[in-house]
Amino acid sequence: MIDFINFYLFPALAIGSVYALGAVGISMIFGILRFAHFAHGDLMTLGAYGVLAAAAVLPFNSVLLLPFGIVLAIVAALLVDKIFYQPLRQLPTIYTVISSFGVALIFRSLVQLVWGSQNQVYGSGGVRPPLIFFDAIRVSALHVQAIVATAVIALCLHFFLSRTKTGRSMRAVSDDPELAQVAGLDTEKVVRWTWIIGAALAAVAGLFAGMDTSAHPNLGWNLLLPMFAAAILGGIGKPMGAMAGGFIIGLAEELSSYPWIGDQALISPSYKTAVAFVIMIVLLIVRPQGLFKGRLL
Repeated sequence: MIDFINFYLFPALAIGSVYALGAVGISMIFGILRFAHFAHGDLMTLGAYGVLAAAAVLPFNSVLLLPFGIVLAIVAALLVDKIFYQPLRQLPTIYTVISSFGVALIFRSLVQLVWGSQNQVYGSGGVRPPLIFFDAIRVSALHVQAIVATAVIALCLHFFLSRTKTGRSMRAVSDDPELAQVAGLDTEKVVRWTWIIGAALAAVAGLFAGMDTSAHPNLGWNLLLPMFAAAILGGIGKPMGAMAGGFIIGLAEELSSYPWIGDQALISPSYKTAVAFVIMIVLLIVRPQGLFKGRLL
């Protein structure tokens, strides 16, 4: 049981935190702007590299430098929306979806051009000792930071969406954009806040993903499909559902490789990513609106 907690449960919650933070942005963008943003993973990468650039200059812990990555991701998101997505909003959605693929390539190429294509690590290197609880449970400090940060962000996001005027406007636009516009809501303001929140959470997810392994140009792209699976699982347009979907996908992936029967892994770790897609496909067939009854694709 101790090995299960140390080597499977907490890593699953940590990767679930990354999926959850990334899936929120995907879900909100689809719910409000009505298109699948395939550049969201590369927005995560850009945020991760923003922190990496700041860490090369400032001698602080990378987590404390997160605002630099958040600002870079937000600026990039608002710029591409203004330049690429806004002119396409009145056209069929497929134009914006294809455009997002182009934006993803632009982000990835910029990262390779500025920082190179090699893997890069945060901090001064070395192995950090784990946190020890009850003399037996050993947890990575990074995993604890990711889980706690995601829980705090979930609470703040729920408060923002349910208690603030802007949050209620975002929910109204997500439910019925035409009616919201007729009612006098500033839809462009809602769009800007959608990009700000989505990009900020993407930067946080990118940092935790990069610190857990290493930063490389394909960091966010490799996580994109599990994040889409999490957004669909929770219900498109439901941020809290996306959070729950992220943790479910993370748990399903990691726990699928636990030796539930005998001494061998139930599913080889090489194939655990496929678990997310199996869950997504089954859910699309059985319950296409997701667990939290989100928007149908």
